[in-house]
Formats: sequence, structure tokens, C-alpha cells
Amino acid sequence: MIVNLTLRFILEMCGLIAVSYWGFQSGSGFLMKSVLGIGSPLLMAIVWGLFVSPKAPMQFKGFRRVILELIIFGIAALALYDVGKQLLAIVFGILTVVNSILVYLGERGERVPGSH
Repeated sequence: MIVNLTLRFILEMCGLIAVSYWGFQSGSGFLMKSVLGIGSPLLMAIVWGLFVSPKAPMQFKGFRRVILELIIFGIAALALYDVGKQLLAIVFGILTVVNSILVYLGERGERVPGSH
């Protein structure tokens, strides 16, 4: 389980970096690039902190949380895809789906392959 949670943290950071990169690449002009490049990951972090993080004040549980996680991670994958990083987007998407399923199963107490 610790490996899945460590991977989860790394994926969260990569997601923030992905939407920030998208913002700085997609905006036109310095101001818009800055707003999108800083505002997008900030908004993502706020949503994650409010609903998904372990100490979230309005924490979603179970399947609802998995769906929200996949939406957030999906936005990051789409951001990568949009800026021409298709292979990276696909790898990121696959990793986030597999990781979300394994974390969900681990929280439900089901045996996760490779865990003892």
C-alpha cells in the first residue's frame, strides 16, 4: 500500500506540473500565460484539498472520490495531450487509473496484487 500511496503523491505533483505547463504553453501573451500557468494548478490543488486529500473538510469517500480523482487526473492528461505530449498523456492516464483502482481496493481491505 505504501508504494501505491507514494506513486499517488508523485502523480499528484505531476498533474499539477502538467496543468501548469499547459497553461504556460496555451495562453497568449505574458499575462494570460501567467494566469493559466499559475491559476490552473492552484485551482486543481484547491479542489483536491477540499474533496480528496486525507484531511479534506468535505472529503468524498469510496467510489465518489475515485471518480473525482479520475476527473482531476484526466484533466491533467488532457492538458498534456493538448500541448502535443500525447505519449506522456497516455502513460500518465494509464498510471493514474491503475493507481486509483489499487488505492481504492487497498482502502476497502481487498487483497491488492503484490501486497503482503
